[in-house]
This record gives sequence, C-alpha cells and structure tokens, in this order.
Amino acid sequence: MTLPAPGPDRAAVVTGASSGIGAEIARDLVRRGHQVVLVARTESKLNELAAELGSGAHVLAADLSDRAARAALPDRIAGLGLIPDIVINNAGLSTLGPVHRSDPEAEMRMVEVDVVAVVDLCSRFLPGMVERGRGAVLNVASTAAFQPLPGQAGYGAGKVFVLSYTQSLSGELKGTGVSVSVLCPGPVDTGFGEAAGFTKEQADEALPAFMWIAPDVVAKTAVDGLDRGKLVIIPGVGNKAGALFAKITPKRILIPILTKQHPGLP
Repeated sequence: MTLPAPGPDRAAVVTGASSGIGAEIARDLVRRGHQVVLVARTESKLNELAAELGSGAHVLAADLSDRAARAALPDRIAGLGLIPDIVINNAGLSTLGPVHRSDPEAEMRMVEVDVVAVVDLCSRFLPGMVERGRGAVLNVASTAAFQPLPGQAGYGAGKVFVLSYTQSLSGELKGTGVSVSVLCPGPVDTGFGEAAGFTKEQADEALPAFMWIAPDVVAKTAVDGLDRGKLVIIPGVGNKAGALFAKITPKRILIPILTKQHPGLP
C-alpha cells in the first residue's frame, strides 16, 4: 500500500472539497483515519462538511484561481500544525459552448483552476514529500482526457494535460517513496454539469445510463487506486470501455460523433 499512514500531525489536503467527488474523497479518507484539510471557495459549505467529519477536518477557504491564494496554502497548513502527506487536486470547472462564442475571462479562469493550479500545488507540495520520503498525490482528470471534446474544448484539453502531467510525474518520482495517480471519471451526478451550463436531462441524453457512477463510488475507487499505487484510475467498466474506444477510433470519425451529441452545441 502506498498511502502514508495517518498521524496526529499529518493530513490529506483535498481541493474542491465543498461538494461532489471532493467531499466524498474527504469522507473516505476520514473513515480510513486521516485528518483532512478542506479547500474550496465557499467557506460555509466547507464548515458544514467539517462539522459532519469531526475534529480531524480543517477548513481553509481559498479561491484556487487566485495565484496568491494558492501560494499561501503551504504556510496556512503549517499554521495548523499539519504536514501535507496526501494531496488531492480535485478542484475543477468547465465552460460550455463553442470557443468562438466564449467569454475569455471564463476560459482563462477555467484553465487557471483545472491546469495551472494542479501544476502550482504539485510544485509546492512535492518537494516536502520527496524530502520526507513519503507522500501520495491524486490529480483528477476525466475520461475527456482520452478524446477531443467539442463544446468543452478548453476543459477537455486541460484534462489531457493533467493525464500527461501525472504520467510524467510517475516517472520522476520512482524510488522516492512518493506515489502519484490520476483519476479519470466519466459522468458523475454532482451538479458539475449544471454549473457548466447544461441540465442533467441533456447530459442523460448524450451519455448512456451505464456510464454514470455515484460520487461515493468514484471516491472509494479513487482512494483505493491511490493506495494501491495505480497510475490511471477509471471508475466503471463502461467508462473504461469508452476511454478505450475513444483512444482507438480515428479522430476523423470520432470528432463528428462527439460534436453531434454534445449538449453545448447547436
């Protein structure tokens, strides 16, 4: 097993912890005896979750699109008397629609959270892990990492980056005592799509029911995979098959199919 053992001065940092997969991963880690540092923008939601999880949960509200807020996190965690032995880079968001109709500010904020924040936090937390000879990092991508995503072009490309970046980290960290995994979930009913701008009904029409996985199942699969040292974690047989199909299908065939079925395109 590769997850560092829990300890009174050790914690798992979970970004995007206020809801969805992040909240479920925090619950799973607490059940395994770990303290958690909950990071997200909405402090009230983090406080609700912390109250549920008990004294081992610590709230650090931060906007991960803000570079200064990200830079302050290591010192804020140290101020709690905690060592970040596990980092879950789960925070993410998406825009919706064709790029030629996009809001540049929204696009840049998405890239800042989905891509730059992952690089930033790995760069800040990995040196200490390597020095201590223990640690585990889980970066959250998506099955979108295995295919183009017309209608969410920037989101899909960002997840391709996270997948490749994590795979590269796995080579760099070999023999250090630090493990790294990337979670690539398919559709999960977390409210993510509604935040991006399409309804659950639209998503259900575009994606078959067998691909949908409950967030608590995704979280357990993710933490189990991280603990086993699995590099790429794809919850659900249907999503594994879908990722394989997307990888082997010629793009000249795949792109028109994806364009036609995406709810964000006319």
